[in-house]
Amino acid sequence: MKFARKPLSDCVPALVATARGDLPATLVITGGKLVNVVSGEILEGMSVAVQGERIAYVGKDVSHTIGEDTRVIDAAGRYIAPGLLDGHCHIESTQLTVSEFARAVLPLGTTGGFFDAHEIANVFGLKGIRLMLEEMRGTPLAAYMQVASCVPSAGPDIETTGASIGPEEVAEAYTWGEDVIALGEVMNFPGVVYGDEKMLGEIQATLRAGRYVDGHFTWPADDWRLPVYAAAGVTGDHECVTAEDVMERVRLGMYAKMRRGSAWHDVAKTITAHTEHGLDTRRMLLVTDDRSSESLRDEGHMDFVVRHAIAQGVKPVTAFQMATINTAERFGVARDIGSITPGSCADIILLDGNLADVQVAMTIAAGVVVAENGQMTAELPAYTYPQEVLASVHLRELPTAADFIIPAPVDSGTVATRVIKVIENHVDTEELILELPVREGRLVVEGTLSKIAVFERHKATGNKSVGVVEGIGFREPAAIAMTVAHDSHNVLVIGNDDELMARAAGAVATAQGGVAVLTGSGTVLFPLAIAGLMSAEPFEVAAAQSAAVSKALYDAGCTLNYAFMTLSLLALAVIPALRISDKGLVRISAGGIELVSLFA
Repeated sequence: MKFARKPLSDCVPALVATARGDLPATLVITGGKLVNVVSGEILEGMSVAVQGERIAYVGKDVSHTIGEDTRVIDAAGRYIAPGLLDGHCHIESTQLTVSEFARAVLPLGTTGGFFDAHEIANVFGLKGIRLMLEEMRGTPLAAYMQVASCVPSAGPDIETTGASIGPEEVAEAYTWGEDVIALGEVMNFPGVVYGDEKMLGEIQATLRAGRYVDGHFTWPADDWRLPVYAAAGVTGDHECVTAEDVMERVRLGMYAKMRRGSAWHDVAKTITAHTEHGLDTRRMLLVTDDRSSESLRDEGHMDFVVRHAIAQGVKPVTAFQMATINTAERFGVARDIGSITPGSCADIILLDGNLADVQVAMTIAAGVVVAENGQMTAELPAYTYPQEVLASVHLRELPTAADFIIPAPVDSGTVATRVIKVIENHVDTEELILELPVREGRLVVEGTLSKIAVFERHKATGNKSVGVVEGIGFREPAAIAMTVAHDSHNVLVIGNDDELMARAAGAVATAQGGVAVLTGSGTVLFPLAIAGLMSAEPFEVAAAQSAAVSKALYDAGCTLNYAFMTLSLLALAVIPALRISDKGLVRISAGGIELVSLFA
C-alpha cells in the first residue's frame, strides 16, 4: 500500500471540486465532537470530508460530498481530533526500525513526528540517516527528519564515534527533500556559545537552507549564555527540567519542549510554567525524546504524554494543542499537519470516552484508515538494511576479566576517587568524590558501587576506560553490557563482577549488537542487529525482549525505572555532571567539557 502525501498545490483542483460537491469524497467522518486545536474549542455535531490524503471540507453537513464509493464512518458522538505529533524523538531509542515504530505508535494515535537520527548517525554518519529516511517514506507517518548536529557529540578528543558530520554534510542532507526539516539537537552548546567553527557552520548551513535549529542547553535557566545560544538561531529546546527552564526559553522566543520519555519524567515540573505561572502555551510542546519498545507497549506514546499532561491540570484541548498544532507551527508545517482544517493532510484520530482519557479507537493517516481498536489494519512494506549495518561491532579483541582491573596510584590504604552518581528518572548525573580502598595496588569497588567501562567498537582502536558508578543497586554478582551507549554507541559495561562483565561484553559483541544481562541465574540477551541499536524483530518481540532485560536487572537489585534507558546515557559526554567515554571520565560543567582523572 502506498501512503501518498502530495504537496497541497497538486491537490487543489480535487479538493475544491470535492468541497463544492462536484467530486465525491474518498472518506467522510460524520457526527463527531471536533477537537479544534486552532480555536481551542470542542465543536459538537461536526463532520469531515476527505479527498485522497487531504481534508476537503469541515462542517455540520458534508452530505453533498458523499458519493457511491465514498467510505462513510459514523463517529457516533466520539471525539474527532488531529493525529498526535512527537516534536522530538529518537526512533532508535525505541529499539525498533522505523516501520516497526510506525506499527507500534499508529494504533496509539501518533501520525507524525520530527525525528533526530543522531544515534545511527554516530555509527554510520549520513548513510545511516539516509537509510532511516528512506524507510520513513514508506510508512503512513507524516515523518520529518532532522540532521544530526553533533557527530561526535563532544568532539574526537573526548570520544570515538563511527562517523563524523560537519557543515558540508549538513548542507548535503537538506538536498534530499523538504522532509529533511531541521538540524537535530545541538548538544555542543558550549561550542555554539564560544564560537566553535564547526557548530556555527552547521547552524549557518541550516539557516541558509531555510530550515530550523533544535537545541540542547543544560546550563541553568538563568545563565547569561542562554540568550547567546538563542542568538545563534536555536529556536527549540527539549532540555527543560524545571518551570524556569520553560519560562526563560519561551521569553526568548524559543519553543520549550516538555519531555516524558521512559525514564525522563520532566512534564510534571515543567508544565507548572503554565498551570502555576500562567505562561501562554503556544510555544510549549509535549515530546517523548526516548521511549523504549517496552514502555511503548506498557504505557503508550504521545497518547500517554498527553494524558499525563492533562493529569497535571492542563485543559484537555490545551494538551492536544501542545501535541499537534504547536508542534506543526514550530517546524513551519502547520499548513499540512497538526489540525483538522480544509487543505490539511487527513491525519485524524477518533477517541472513545472522555477526551482526557485519550482512548484512541481509530487512526487515519494520509486519508487511509491504518488502525482500529489498537490494531493495525494497513500493511507496511518491508525494508531491508544492507549487510554492513548488520555487522557494526568491531572490537580489537574481546574483553577479559583483566580489562576491568583498575590500577591505583598507591599500593594500599585509600584513594580519593571520582564516582558517577546515577539519578533516577533524570538524564543528568552527579560527581562524587569518595575514599575507596586499595589492595595490592588495585582499586576495590564493592558494596553499593559498581564498575563501569567503555570499549571502542567502531574502528577497533582498542581504546577502553574503566570507572566507578553509584546507584545501580546490584545485590548479587551481575553485569550488563550494551552497544546502545549514547551517543557514541561504543560497548558500555556495568557490573560488580569482572568475569561477568567480560562475558556480557563478549555476548553483545558476538551478537553484533544488543544488550546482555548476566547473573547467577544465567544470561538474558536482547539482540540489536541493526547498527547495534535497533532490533530486526517485530515490535511485539522486541518489547518482550526489552522487558526481559528489565526483569533481569530488577531481579539482580537494579530497581531504577526503565533502568536500561538510564544506564545507556552514562556515556553521553555532553550532559552534566560526570560521564565516561572510551577515552576516560568526562566532566561537563559551566566551564565546558573536559577529560578528568579517575583519581581526584
